[in-house]
Amino acid sequence: MDEPPPHALEISPEDALQFTLSRNSSTNSELKSDGASRCTMTLQHTNKSNSHLAFKVKTTQPRRYLVRPNQGIVSPGKSETVTILLVEKDKQVLLQSYDRLGQTALDHSKDKFLVQSCEVSDAFAQDYAAEKGKIDDSATADTSKAGKGLSEALTGMWNAAGSSGSIDVYNKKLQVRHVVAAGGAAPDEESRTLKPQPRRSTTSMPDTSNLDTMTTEQMYSEISSLRRKYDELVSFSVNLTAERDILNNTLEQTKRELNREMGARAQLENMKGASSGKQKVGMKGEKSFPLLTSVFIAMLFFLVGMKASTLDSFSMLFEVPVLGDFLRKDESEMFNTD
Repeated sequence: MDEPPPHALEISPEDALQFTLSRNSSTNSELKSDGASRCTMTLQHTNKSNSHLAFKVKTTQPRRYLVRPNQGIVSPGKSETVTILLVEKDKQVLLQSYDRLGQTALDHSKDKFLVQSCEVSDAFAQDYAAEKGKIDDSATADTSKAGKGLSEALTGMWNAAGSSGSIDVYNKKLQVRHVVAAGGAAPDEESRTLKPQPRRSTTSMPDTSNLDTMTTEQMYSEISSLRRKYDELVSFSVNLTAERDILNNTLEQTKRELNREMGARAQLENMKGASSGKQKVGMKGEKSFPLLTSVFIAMLFFLVGMKASTLDSFSMLFEVPVLGDFLRKDESEMFNTD
C-alpha cells in the first residue's frame, strides 16, 4: 500500500462510515438522546508537513446527509471532528426497506464520502483562525455573515486548486454502511393492532433536567451549538427558496417557449390551408378550360365555313377525306326532290 503524502490527513474511521438506525432512541444508549442517526469522523494532522492542511468533505447524497463542518483547516498537531447526520426522512425510508427485505436491503448501499486535503499558506490559515476565533468568542453578535465569509474563502480556495492544478490534493474515499440497532426490529402486525402507539406531540420540550448541574462553559457551548444549528437551518431555507425561484423561472420560460411553438404551428397550418385553397381554384379553372376551347373552335369553323361559301370556295372541302364524303351525302339529300 502506498504511503500517504505529507498533505494527507489521517482519517478515522479509515474505510467506512457506519450509521445505526433506531426506531426508539431509548432502546439504544449509543445514539444521541434525540434519536437521530449520526456518526463522527476524526481528521488528524500527521505532522509530516509543517503547513496547515485544509479539508473538504463531499458525499454522493448531499440531500441525505448533513456534514458539519464540511470544510475547514487543521493546524499541525491538531485534529478536527466532523459530525455527519442522516436526515430523518431518509432514515425512515431505510427502515421501511429493512422491514421488507431485511438487512440485505441495507448491505449494498451506494452512498460514498470523499475527504479532500491540501496544504494552505500560513497567511491564509492565520486569517481563517482569526475570523473563526472572533465567531467563537462572540456570544451575542450575528455571526452568519462572518461564517459565510469563511465558507466563501475556503470555497474559493478549493475552486482555485481544482482549476489551476498547481496544488496537490489528496483524495480519500469512504464507504457507507447502514445497520439497524439491536432491538430495533419491526414489530409484528398483532402488536400493532392490539397495542396502538400513543400519538406523539408535535412539539418537543427541551430537556432541562441537567441545566442546574451544567457549568457556565457547558451552557455557553450548548448555546453556541444551538446558534450554529439555527444558522444551518436558515442557510438551508435560503437554498430551498433559491431552488424554488429557479424552478419557477424555468417553468415560465418553458411556458413561453410552448406558446411560441403553438403559435408558429398554427401559422404554418393557416399557410397550408391558404395554399390548398388556391390549388382548388386552379383545378376548377383547368376543368372549365376545355369547354371554352371547344366553343371557340366551333365558332372558328363556323366562320370559316361562312367565309368559304361567300367566296365560292366551298368545293375545296369535298377534297378532305371523310369530311368530303359526309358533305356529298348531305348535298345529295338536299337536291333529292323525290
